[in-house]
Amino acid sequence: MTDKDIQLAIQVVPLDRDEDVYSKIDLAIDVIQCSGVTYMITPMETVMQGPYDKLQQVARDAQQALIDGGCREFLVNIKMHVRTDQDVTMEEKRLDR
Repeated sequence: MTDKDIQLAIQVVPLDRDEDVYSKIDLAIDVIQCSGVTYMITPMETVMQGPYDKLQQVARDAQQALIDGGCREFLVNIKMHVRTDQDVTMEEKRLDR
């Protein structure tokens, strides 16, 4: 698609009500933290910056971590900011407002 850095925001919402929801979310965050990509955890989602293919793989791996952790049902919301001619960076966006 593009060889430039993009931003991908991912939110996982475990629907299993018999277990601690936050421990399941942490499984996905652990994958992101170990991936080597630039990321920022926010209250509603985790935003990552990196190459398109790499971020798509990290998003898939995060979902697999939920499955491997015993999560039977979950929602995944993904948003992407893509440019074909230049990188999308966290520095260009004011995140301290």
